[in-house]
Amino acid sequence: MNAEELNGKRIAVLLSGGVDSSVVVYELARLGYHPDCFYIKIAPPDEEDEWDCTMEEDMEMASAVAHKYGCRLEVVDCQQEYFDRVTRYTMAKVRAGLTPNPDVMCNRLIKFGAFHEKRGKDYDLIATGHYAQKEIAPSNLPQLGEASTAPTPPLQSEGDGGRPWLCTAPDPVKDQTDFLAQLYDWQLEKAIFPIGHYVKDEVRQIAEREHLVSARRKDSQGICFLGKIDYNDYVRRYLGEKDGDVVEYRTGRVIGVHHGHWFHTIGQRKGLRLGGGPWFVVKKDVARNIVYVSHGYNPATVYHQHFLMHDFHSLNGVMPPDHEPLTIKIRHTPEWHAAWIEHTDVPGAFIVHTAQPLHGVAPGQFCVVYDAQHYRCYGSGEIGVN
Repeated sequence: MNAEELNGKRIAVLLSGGVDSSVVVYELARLGYHPDCFYIKIAPPDEEDEWDCTMEEDMEMASAVAHKYGCRLEVVDCQQEYFDRVTRYTMAKVRAGLTPNPDVMCNRLIKFGAFHEKRGKDYDLIATGHYAQKEIAPSNLPQLGEASTAPTPPLQSEGDGGRPWLCTAPDPVKDQTDFLAQLYDWQLEKAIFPIGHYVKDEVRQIAEREHLVSARRKDSQGICFLGKIDYNDYVRRYLGEKDGDVVEYRTGRVIGVHHGHWFHTIGQRKGLRLGGGPWFVVKKDVARNIVYVSHGYNPATVYHQHFLMHDFHSLNGVMPPDHEPLTIKIRHTPEWHAAWIEHTDVPGAFIVHTAQPLHGVAPGQFCVVYDAQHYRCYGSGEIGVN
């Protein structure tokens, strides 16, 4: 990102009060811009009392940063949109026995969705504190339906007439492209990530050097809409409890009781409260409310090397090549896994084949697909039930 790319553009910053979005404001200010800043309010309407402390601290931090750089700060209320579009989605998936990722849908439907409808449409660019990069493909990159075994060529900046690509950040631990892989193409075109080329320690150092009030604030953990609310408590409020059997997968023996299959996910080890472990969740029978577990440190039933991915969403219209080296992620971790995909007769559906068996492949999670160098992100699809 440089001043020429931003010249004449109206810029909005999504300012949460955390260190990352605070440094975004600094990065734009040092280039001579004073963007309008927006704090998105997404606390569930019936949970505001439990959010008051967190939101108050967020607003104090955001206000201080905006004031420091002469920026206007506005609160945008997206509470109802978050409940209607993200919370309902999450609970429906959980009730169906799947493992959703609400943060992925928050980016698509709220930060670049509901916000755009309310205020973002007045701006050319929307800047966030995500650890990701966006670059424009030169004309000689493979386009739709083409494949290449050559190393990924360097991508160019805005203005060469190519198409935008979501690209990974140099910090593998903080890289957040997996959370952005469901963005629509027009959302990606408007998005900029001013700190995406930094590693986290560099962002902290900048915040300390510039005496930002959020410099030593801890990173947020867990799902964005929960604040300090426990995830299982939140699920319990919507879905309640329903006791069912915990069954040993190999023998069919009932070895315990759970309080609802929706509290458990494939690959889960902690929180089962079973003696003689370790135990891993390997399967769920949603209709009969049964959770199946397997015993041991590395049970084969927890690993998969071939699985279905459906409803694949391409970020820019380019689909990943068939039977070519790729890399994937199936959860938010620093590791990419070598893989290749096989097209099926169903549009947007693929069989994913991995070089090594993967632990905890859970239906409902997103499989995020990258090039072989795990730099360019093609998009993501939902893992299906094998």
